[in-house]
Amino acid sequence: MMVLISYDVSTMDSAGRTRLRKVAKECQNHAQRVQNSVFEADLDYSSFLKLKEKLVKLINQDEDSLRFYYLGNNWEKRVEHIGAKQTYNPEGVIIV
Repeated sequence: MMVLISYDVSTMDSAGRTRLRKVAKECQNHAQRVQNSVFEADLDYSSFLKLKEKLVKLINQDEDSLRFYYLGNNWEKRVEHIGAKQTYNPEGVIIV
């Protein structure tokens, strides 16, 4: 299932900057960055729930926010890309 994850972490103090780095790192470990604070994750439901739980624990819910957009399995029909930065195919060939 494809999920779009976006976050906004307050960076007014050093604790916020630390939270921001941790949230970004966790997202990078499981998803593809498509914009600064936006990631696309093609995960099974169990893996998504684990990632969501980790992210919720990392943020300060009084200052930060997370948004999850559930695009499902037919996500290709729901995503349109225009402009700079080449898009990617999460189901394509992975070169390591």
